[in-house]
Amino acid sequence: MDCAIVILNWNGRNYLERYIPTLLDCTTGEHCFVVVADNGSEDGSVEWLKENHPDIRVIEFDRNWGFTGGYNRALAEVEADYYVLLNSDVEVTPGWTDTLLSFMEEHPEVGVCQPKVLSVADKNSFEYAGAAGGFIDKYGYPFCRGRILSNIEKDNGQYDQPREVFWATGACMMIRSSLYHHLGGLDDLFFAHMEEIDLCWRAKLLGYEVWAIPAAKVYHVGGGTLPNESPHKLYLNYRNSLLMLWKNLPDKIRWRRLFVRKLLDGASAMIYLITGKFENLKAVWRAHRDYSRMKRELDPSPFSEEINNKGYYPYSIVLKFYLSRGKITFDKLKDI
Repeated sequence: MDCAIVILNWNGRNYLERYIPTLLDCTTGEHCFVVVADNGSEDGSVEWLKENHPDIRVIEFDRNWGFTGGYNRALAEVEADYYVLLNSDVEVTPGWTDTLLSFMEEHPEVGVCQPKVLSVADKNSFEYAGAAGGFIDKYGYPFCRGRILSNIEKDNGQYDQPREVFWATGACMMIRSSLYHHLGGLDDLFFAHMEEIDLCWRAKLLGYEVWAIPAAKVYHVGGGTLPNESPHKLYLNYRNSLLMLWKNLPDKIRWRRLFVRKLLDGASAMIYLITGKFENLKAVWRAHRDYSRMKRELDPSPFSEEINNKGYYPYSIVLKFYLSRGKITFDKLKDI
C-alpha cells in the first residue's frame, strides 16, 4: 500500500519553503513518499529542493504544462497504489494521510476522497476550493459543504461527518492510481480549473464513489497561481464548465442543460457589461467561442449513462443563492 504525494509546482518556491517541512513532519510511515513535479519554474524552486531536500524526488519539465498536463506527465512516471494530488500552498496536519488511506482501504467502492479544507488566512473558516466536499447543481455550477458561491462559512464542526460527495478538490485529492490511469488521467484540454470535477464525474460514471473525510484536515492558501479576480481564471472556469457538461451529461438532457447554462452565462456577461468589467465580459465571450471549437475534439463520455447522483443538486444553486441574498448555507439546502 504505497502512497505518492505529488506536488505540481510552478514558480512556487515560497510555498515549498513554507510548507514542505510541515509536510515531511506530518507524513509518517514508509508507505508514503513525496514527489515534486516542476512545470518549468524560473524562481529557483528546483535548485532549492535539490539543495535542501535531496531525498525528495523531483521530476522536471521544460515548460508549463498546466495542472492537467503536468500531473498527467508526472503520474505516468510515479508508481504507487494511491496518488495524492497536493497543491504547493497547502499546510497539512498530523495523521492526515493515515486517515485518508485507512478509509480508502476499508471502502474499495470509493475511488476518490478529500480531507476537510480550511483557510490558511482564517483557520476557523472553510477554504473556497473544496471546503468539506464538493457538490454540483443541474447546470454545472460547483459548490461545497461550507461554501456556496461566494458565501464561505465558519467551521463549527457542522460538517464533520464523512459524506459521499460529487467531487473532491484538486488542492488535496487522494485517488486510486489504477482508477486514475483507467480514466486516462485529467483531461489535458482543460489545462486548469474544473478538471478535478470532470475527473470525479467520470469516476462516478464508472461506478466509483467520491467522499469527503473531515477527520483529515489541511489548510489552503488558495489563488496561489491565479487570483480569484483574474479574467484568465474566469475564462478557464466558464470554458471548462461547458466542456465538462458536454462530455458527461446523458444524451437525452445534454442540449437542454447546455442551452440553459449558456443563458445563465449570458446573464452574467450582461452584469459585467453594466458594471464596466470589460475584461471579464471578454473572458466569457472567449470561453464560449473556444468551447464551440474545442468540443469537436471531445467525444461524450463512453461510460454508462447511469450515475450515482450523490452530491448532485437538482435545482439552480445560483438562483437559490441570489434569492437568499447571498446568505444561504449548505445545511439549509434540501434534496441533496
